[in-house]
Amino acid sequence: MPSLRDTIAADLRTQITTGHLRAGARLPSEPRLAAQYKVSTPTLRNALALLQAEGLVEKIHGKGNFVRRPHRRLTYTGGRLTPDADLHVTIRTTNVRARGDLVTLFKVPSRTALTEFLCLTYQGEALHSLARLYVPRDLATAELPWSRTGLAETQETVAARLPTPEESSVLRISPSLAVLAITRVSTDTTGRVVEAAFLALPGDRTNALFTTHHTTEGRATEG
Repeated sequence: MPSLRDTIAADLRTQITTGHLRAGARLPSEPRLAAQYKVSTPTLRNALALLQAEGLVEKIHGKGNFVRRPHRRLTYTGGRLTPDADLHVTIRTTNVRARGDLVTLFKVPSRTALTEFLCLTYQGEALHSLARLYVPRDLATAELPWSRTGLAETQETVAARLPTPEESSVLRISPSLAVLAITRVSTDTTGRVVEAAFLALPGDRTNALFTTHHTTEGRATEG
């Protein structure tokens, strides 16, 4: 037998998918919805949390719950999001010192000088994803870090996980919505790590594509 939470979520889901509740519409207040369904406010919030995790409802602090406008899914491939016709990026640059994972990734002593690029990618007017890119201070320039030439190898590690509190807040996504967490490390022809990046791509709007190129000698490369 479905729980009250699931029954409420199913009813609201139907109203959203059938267009009775349209994209951008504000839902009634949580106390009003709780009274309407004759449940406690915590039970009602649990039902809304399910819809938030599915990407159907967005909770905006101080304003309420809204039916989310559908996101066009983008594909992450070759270090970029595509299609990119309506994408734009804002960048904030900060000088930092290597600590924790950065010491390990760059293979440098603690407190080595690095430059951090905080990159927020927008799809139209909506924030799509965020990334933190790090380069050695002596290599930092005003150009976009990923436009760097002379790279010999790039390795990417992909994991699905729940967002950090910062990611949930910045991207305005539910804490229960999985993100694709990508750690990207690039080296130059001398083997020096010249870039390390940490990307958070919400799972409800991103696909990841990896292509294997087979050579005639039977070896394979991935891109």
